[in-house]
Amino acid sequence: MRIELVQGDITDERVDAVVNAANSSLLGGGGVDGAIHRRGGPEILAECRELRAGRYADGLPTGQAVATTAGRLPARWVIHTVGPVWSRREDRSALLRDCYANSMRVADELGATSVAFPLISAGVYGWPVDDAVTQALGVLRAARPATVAQARLVLFGADTFAVAERIHAAG
Repeated sequence: MRIELVQGDITDERVDAVVNAANSSLLGGGGVDGAIHRRGGPEILAECRELRAGRYADGLPTGQAVATTAGRLPARWVIHTVGPVWSRREDRSALLRDCYANSMRVADELGATSVAFPLISAGVYGWPVDDAVTQALGVLRAARPATVAQARLVLFGADTFAVAERIHAAG
């Protein structure tokens, strides 16, 4: 699988599946989640409400992943995953890695050949950017999907992109 780093807006990515750094309610929010819901339109929210009415009545657990339509996004699917909030006192790295691994599993189940990921938990959830990049690339480099041939890590902002490039090159 080829791993690419891209600086930009994940809602512009033309891929089979876009990963959403969702909140557990699946009903939209701020950051990446809000941007995906706004640009994708009401179709995404409608499917998220169906998920909340059924299997995920209590919300999507941290580290898990589930797919919906991509609505008006230039992708076929949105894979929603809930990242952990960073903590100085508790190592939640396994949950962050689960976000990437479970999203890849769902993408594979869908038959997606290309997937775009945001840097999960590195925004309002406070995960340090360098470690968030290291965790993401570690999972993506180890992945052996059946259908996914391309994984993009879409980074918002020049500083975050520069950190990711440095870590990727060292990898």
